[in-house]
Amino acid sequence: MKTYTLLDHDRRPFQSPVPGTFGGHRRGKIYGRLDCPTALRSIANGQYVQHRVFFADEDVAIAAGYRPCGHCLRSRYRQWMADEEARPAANPEP
Repeated sequence: MKTYTLLDHDRRPFQSPVPGTFGGHRRGKIYGRLDCPTALRSIANGQYVQHRVFFADEDVAIAAGYRPCGHCLRSRYRQWMADEEARPAANPEP
């Protein structure tokens, strides 16, 4: 039986008999649809693949600290940006 390596909410890899429904970029901490044109273009250009990760679902990607793609998940990305702007600064200046 074929298995797929996915990341869990703690960013630990695990084997699954079911492929992930979202892909991500480990360095950029971005997740998106598997058919995202931006990701597919990068993959076609020989980039991105070595840092590609997969998630069972969107909730797991978010729990692992990834943000939505601004291209294929535009409305979710806009909401994420609004939430980020509303959040108080982590290290306010004294």
